[in-house]
Amino acid sequence: RRIVMGIGGSATNDAGIGLLAALGYRFLDERGEELPPVGESLGKIARVDGSSANKLLCETSFTIACDVNNPFYGSRGAAAVYAPQKGASPDEVDFLEKGMIHYAQVIKETRQMDISEIPGAGAAGGLGGGVLPFLNAELQSGIDIVLDMLRFRETIQGADLIFTGEGKLDKQTGMGKALGGILRYAKEEAVPVIAIGGCVEACEILNEMGFASIFSIQTAPVSLQEAMDRDFALKNIRQVVTQIMRTIQIGTHG
Repeated sequence: RRIVMGIGGSATNDAGIGLLAALGYRFLDERGEELPPVGESLGKIARVDGSSANKLLCETSFTIACDVNNPFYGSRGAAAVYAPQKGASPDEVDFLEKGMIHYAQVIKETRQMDISEIPGAGAAGGLGGGVLPFLNAELQSGIDIVLDMLRFRETIQGADLIFTGEGKLDKQTGMGKALGGILRYAKEEAVPVIAIGGCVEACEILNEMGFASIFSIQTAPVSLQEAMDRDFALKNIRQVVTQIMRTIQIGTHG
């Protein structure tokens, strides 16, 4: 009856109403007619009917693991940040944003919960915040759950340096994602962190976040398919890390 649910990488921007519909919730317009549970309907919802919701939900708790801390809407919200990544045009982003604002207001008026500024509410197209008023759920940082399970804090005590990385390093890297969690723990233990990535953007922002240095593993222009090849990537990672360590050794010997 306790479910840990990982969210993220969603191709939807429906504020979680698709998931809730699968659990028996119905979304009604001003005339009481049922709306399809898609992002296009968010601006038309007047009431959420839970009379047919799965009865087992009353006995079930949810820990929702998300890797970002974006709010429900706004300049860093679900529609503004993630909808364009999934193919939404500027007009569609604006339409979805208005729907998110409207739906958040409906929830505030009918469920007495303001989800607009909850960190992580914008995860997975707004699913993070959209389900909170209807499920016995809490949002937690996915990386915190994983790092606690791995006893990461104990592991890095006494370390001189941490290497970490992901496919793309950009300004979203510190927004609650895995590297942001690693960096936070490392700061508490005063261990410097070097980040490597297949693609690197916004180095200055990443340095301001606290990363000691940022490196791309690509040594020459290559196709995306080649860059994502496992053996090719591992070879480049070894090469870059080796060169970084050789540089560190020069400083140590000096």
